[in-house]
Amino acid sequence: MKKYQNMGQIDRIIRFIVGTGLIVLLFLLESNWRYLGILGFILVITSVVGVCPLYMPFKIDTRKKT
Repeated sequence: MKKYQNMGQIDRIIRFIVGTGLIVLLFLLESNWRYLGILGFILVITSVVGVCPLYMPFKIDTRKKT
């Protein structure tokens, strides 16, 4: 899966932290805020996998080039 990754380490850490925070808010707030929880799950999944589908059409790659 390394070949297709387009997210750098900092990008992945930030997404994981923000995603986890949104998931926690899902359980603390009213049900009207459930879409934030869904967004949180998406952010956590993309951070774990290392691939952001929205980066692909724009050819964005946040990994360090060595």
